[in-house]
Amino acid sequence: MKTIQDFNFKSKKAIIRVDFNVPLDDNFNVTDTTRIEAAKPTIEKILNDGGSVILMSHLGRPKGIQEEFSLKHIVSKVSEVLGVTVQFASDCIGEVAETASANLKEGDVLLLENLRFYKEEEAGDVEFSKKLAKLGDIYVNDAFGTAHRAHASTTIIAQFFENKKCFGALLAKEIESLNKVLNNSVKPVTAVLGGSKVSSKITVIENILDKIDHMIIGGGMTFTFIKAMGGNIGNSLCEDDKLDLALEILAKAKEKNVKVHLPVDVVAANSFSNDAEKQICDVKEIPAGWQGLDAGPKSLEEIKDVILASKTILWNGPLGVFEMSNFAEGTIQLGNFIAQATENGAFSLVGGGDSVAAVKQFGFEPKMSYVSTGGGAMLEMLEGQTLPGIAAILS
Repeated sequence: MKTIQDFNFKSKKAIIRVDFNVPLDDNFNVTDTTRIEAAKPTIEKILNDGGSVILMSHLGRPKGIQEEFSLKHIVSKVSEVLGVTVQFASDCIGEVAETASANLKEGDVLLLENLRFYKEEEAGDVEFSKKLAKLGDIYVNDAFGTAHRAHASTTIIAQFFENKKCFGALLAKEIESLNKVLNNSVKPVTAVLGGSKVSSKITVIENILDKIDHMIIGGGMTFTFIKAMGGNIGNSLCEDDKLDLALEILAKAKEKNVKVHLPVDVVAANSFSNDAEKQICDVKEIPAGWQGLDAGPKSLEEIKDVILASKTILWNGPLGVFEMSNFAEGTIQLGNFIAQATENGAFSLVGGGDSVAAVKQFGFEPKMSYVSTGGGAMLEMLEGQTLPGIAAILS
């Protein structure tokens, strides 16, 4: 696996696919710089070698050229984060981009205009990829969030850089962290799977059952399992067409000696609202008209013991509706348990949109071993798929 550490970028132009799809407010100010900061180590390594950098990214889902999706809006923030004056090219291919690239000196950074202003980017067009490739000497992919897409800038472009392509520091760290969980884990290994639907996690579960010792199930998907086992779930979320599937998962887990931990009690509410009346009840005896919205205290005690005894932990999905403060306790406590286990030497990987949002919201990010930057990409890797953006560098 070639990374930026395998190259000396002295007098070379590195064309880097970054993920600068950052949130902007109504005045086009960047409201979260996490993705820019994540790319900084890769950019700094290249500049410190005496190379120059060409950054390419998408922003949003523009239909053709739309001014509000122009990357010019983020130039000053990228400059601020990198501590370097970033130049901007008002096109990502053609004469404008080629001239800007040709004029780069050692230590310069150039940001190209939004790749998705061209439909050829998402189509994975070869000619478009070739035009992008003309701009740089070495291709670096550091955009894990788009590595599961076979787009021009994430995959197709790599074919024009034989022996001159590599992973950036961020993407290399993502691969290494997932490998630590999936292929090189220290036992016991625990996977915490939360969120609302069993159907969205089925392929992940099937792929990781051979690699884990414990599976903690939480969130809305709990109730599909509980109903399948004959419990009364009131008005709780349930995928009625997945009851047989839930039982199959439990049978497969038993067959592979994976201990499944379902909640034993829940915090139930009489409506889906932060102001709803709430009560703690047995997970199999939720009254009619009530719905489970968070893990209960007995469930958390059981989870705590499992987590603290684990050496490798994967967290994908919250235990409750953490967006509502009255139903966030389960997710917060889970974060505390994983943080404690990590401090005691366990390796913890957090991934998937909602878990990452929870970790950030409650300040757990620095207490985890690694927090993944790519929701969809990480999910596909957990499902055992080879991501096109990764395969393109390895080939």
